[in-house]
Amino acid sequence: MTDLTAQAAIDERHRVLSIGFNNFAHAVDHYVMLIFPTVVIGLQVVYGRPYGELLVIGTASFFAFGLFSLPAGWLADRWSRRNMMIVFYLGCGVSCFAAALAPNFIALAIALFALGVFAAIYHPVGTAIVVAAAVNRGRTLAFNGVCGNIGVALAAGITALLTAWVGWRGAFLVPAVICIVAGIAYMIMVPDDRHQAAKRSSAPDVRLSLWIMASVFGLFVIIGTTAGLVFNTVTIALPKMIDERIGDSISLAAVGGIATAVFLCGAVAQFTVGRILDKYQPHLVFAVVAFLQFVGVVWVVYANGPMLLAALAFAMAFIYAQVTVNDMVIARYTADAWRARVYAVRYFITYLISGAAISMIAFLHSRGGFDLVLGTTAVIAFGFVVGTIGVALLVHGVERDARLAQQPAE
Repeated sequence: MTDLTAQAAIDERHRVLSIGFNNFAHAVDHYVMLIFPTVVIGLQVVYGRPYGELLVIGTASFFAFGLFSLPAGWLADRWSRRNMMIVFYLGCGVSCFAAALAPNFIALAIALFALGVFAAIYHPVGTAIVVAAAVNRGRTLAFNGVCGNIGVALAAGITALLTAWVGWRGAFLVPAVICIVAGIAYMIMVPDDRHQAAKRSSAPDVRLSLWIMASVFGLFVIIGTTAGLVFNTVTIALPKMIDERIGDSISLAAVGGIATAVFLCGAVAQFTVGRILDKYQPHLVFAVVAFLQFVGVVWVVYANGPMLLAALAFAMAFIYAQVTVNDMVIARYTADAWRARVYAVRYFITYLISGAAISMIAFLHSRGGFDLVLGTTAVIAFGFVVGTIGVALLVHGVERDARLAQQPAE
């Protein structure tokens, strides 16, 4: 009994460590991918190039962020989720070093592409690890989402400060060191998991019929595409949007600070949605959150000055809340044995779209400013609402039958 108790304590410590490292990895993942969208504002001054032209340098990075999630998820399920996360940390660190030392725009674009390749590992792999290790799935996923949101928030503020103090190269160098140190610590403190692959469950929480599963998958293609465009358009364009629409004579550090405050509003929503998911059915919460995201984006279209901050905070809250609910819905209908691969497809669609989002921002901004960018984003957000309502209608009957089956007979 003593040996069993000691082993249980060790397993619990490893479980907590694993979740902790993967929560931190979520923050790192979003942070490193959003260094360049803030740095680019400073590069306008350094190199005298327009915003749209410089932003395109990061296009390949965001395409890689989506594309390479597919092999990452496959390798994680077939090889080792823990080892893939070590590759994530070390690869992101080396790529940030390369970006900091880039002698020209071509080298910078290559370094950013490599960063996208390694950053693509987190979402299919880290999310699967957190879901499998969670005791209270709704709240654990919500806190994991908050960590990602904090990474987004800190990227704008800290990158702006580092760029102002030590130059844009320093904005890449500092996170490079942090990533490598974290990767080494993860390798030392979290045990190998390759022996666990054969033990993973092949049964989902709720089993869907073949035709419902196929229909839900088709709708998730629409959901992934529209969610990816809304998420990436708003998060990538936010620093420049604040720079243009809040007022004149605002410094880069102030832009970063305001962007950080707006992003942190998403953290409050994710804490809240985690508790809501423990009480209400995820597919219904998904549809409500999607509608409120649409309302927020429409509000941003018409807001200017100080009112823009309130509109952005509202929109950002539901843009980030939908990420948590999205992951929860997928976890409910997929088995642990192939969950990383399913998340890989979800994030492949969502983040491959991020490359298109950069191109869309550059194209639309040059023709109609942020009025055109945001108006188009609102239309896309409505498509997301339609997709989530479709999923809710399809699975509602299955969920009702599952609840009735769980009730004790009288």
